[in-house]
Amino acid sequence: MNDMTINKPIATASQKAVEAWLDRFNRALNAGDTEAAACLFAPVSFWRDLVAFTWNIKTVENPDGVHDMLDATLDNVRPVTFTLAEPPTESGDVIEAWLIFETRLGRGEGLLRLREGKAWTLLTTLAELKGHEEPKGFRRPMGAEHGVRRGRQSWQEKRDEETRKLGYETQPYVLVVGGGQGGIALGARLRQLGVPTIVIDKHDRPGDQWRKRYKSLCLHDPVWYDHLPYIDFPANWPVFSPKDKIGDWLEMYTEVMEINYWTKTTAKSTAFDEQSGTWRVVVDRDGAEIELRPTQLVLATGMSGKPNIPQFKGMNRFRGEQHHSSQHPGPDAYVGKRVVVIGSNNSAHDICAALWEHDADVTMVQRSSTHIVRSESLMEVGLGDLYSERAVANGVTTRKADMIFASLPYRILHEFQIPVYAKIRERDADFYAALEKAGFLLDFGTDDSGLFMKYLRRGSGYYIDVGACDLVIDGSIKLKSGVEIDEITETGVKLADGDELPVDLIVYATGYGSMNGWAANLISKDVADKVGKVWGLGSGTPKDPGPWEGEERNMWKPTQQENLWFHGGNLHQSRHYSLYLALQLKARQVGIPTPVYGLQEVHHLS
Repeated sequence: MNDMTINKPIATASQKAVEAWLDRFNRALNAGDTEAAACLFAPVSFWRDLVAFTWNIKTVENPDGVHDMLDATLDNVRPVTFTLAEPPTESGDVIEAWLIFETRLGRGEGLLRLREGKAWTLLTTLAELKGHEEPKGFRRPMGAEHGVRRGRQSWQEKRDEETRKLGYETQPYVLVVGGGQGGIALGARLRQLGVPTIVIDKHDRPGDQWRKRYKSLCLHDPVWYDHLPYIDFPANWPVFSPKDKIGDWLEMYTEVMEINYWTKTTAKSTAFDEQSGTWRVVVDRDGAEIELRPTQLVLATGMSGKPNIPQFKGMNRFRGEQHHSSQHPGPDAYVGKRVVVIGSNNSAHDICAALWEHDADVTMVQRSSTHIVRSESLMEVGLGDLYSERAVANGVTTRKADMIFASLPYRILHEFQIPVYAKIRERDADFYAALEKAGFLLDFGTDDSGLFMKYLRRGSGYYIDVGACDLVIDGSIKLKSGVEIDEITETGVKLADGDELPVDLIVYATGYGSMNGWAANLISKDVADKVGKVWGLGSGTPKDPGPWEGEERNMWKPTQQENLWFHGGNLHQSRHYSLYLALQLKARQVGIPTPVYGLQEVHHLS
């Protein structure tokens, strides 16, 4: 055999810098030298940890924050080994490196950014627990059992037996209240981890949360942003999914992923037994009352609480029809009717446009400014680098896109968003000028950081334009802006400027409260207050009061109420964060110690 020379790739300066940093970091961690590890971080720096070190979703800042976090967590997780997953890249003075790592308890993935030899940002995410890996890849189950054996059960017989017993003869470890995309995604994760789980929902079928909304509803986010865990949408799936198509996909997904999903089921009462550490949940399942005793209770009711229905003077005397946007059945019954929609965000625009298409006389009442971004601009400028066909072609998978987005600490995320929306503002200058000429009150967020920051901070205050704005611009949708409601009369809406709008229907597109409102209804006000406000970062911007908290309040992580969790958000968040919530629940199920660093404090009750 002839001698063969194997050409090894030559390490670049960037790779040498990352490997040198990782070597020092690994040695410091495994020596328990938290001070040395903290010194590897820049004076202004951020470590965002998703469960791997903190058993929490937590961002610490600067060397002092790193030092404090490692002092509290390192003994529980070491030995720790970080390695480079692929060659790093360099942009300006920042080196970016994908990492894989192991701790005593699990395996994870990370993303490191070095600046002048020190860590500027570090993301660490737990991907799996050692000894409790998902049965996939080389560990996938056989399914069919070859050979012959008397009394053997088929797959269907085993599935039927599980369905018959769970909740009756055996108890779920986790009960998920809410069977929309959040509950379904979490149910799929827990199923793969072998955690006995029941997802309950009041509707007749999975996906009815979408089917039963107004008929023009569709996803405003593009398909690449919206995949569920394990099963991506097909390559020919439309960019923007109509609500009924999403409903059908969720129903199919629930069946294929073998989620124990109870339809026509509502939780009537809930109480936590401190002595046993379990919940007593009485549910009505299609007319039959059943008591469940789960250890963990997850409220998966979206990112919002109960509908905000304003209390205007005279509402009880209105002779027409009035309802919240969440109850709006669609436009068919209102052909030729006079309608006032109070609100100017996503639902308000969608409902106004659908009513106009059905020849209703529609007026939008805009009480405060709204951020608008055209769908085309959001896709190309705002999302295109991460979630698009172009991104996929460039090797940016959904998982990689999720990690990149997660790696930008919320403290500085707005700095990355401001130039994006400045570009959109310039690109669509004529569009915005026409809206303002029509009297529409525009904003780009308190600091001009646009849609994503508004969503993360308050979950409201924006509309992704898919056509309704043109109707506002040309007057097809009438507009009353910058004015409050004085009272509701017997026949219409009286505004503070003295105008009175005669109407047949009033739609309150006025948003939702905090998710802990569901805890108040289902459990008690004391528990809701113990948990505090859900959602928001503490940015001190409108509807997101400080102090700064650095992560979404109470979402996907432990709360002040033992064994109570909140899960939801858009499809992207339901997909991404369901993994970390599922791993936290799995660890508790199998008895892995989970000392939580930085448990959420309570600063606001709602």
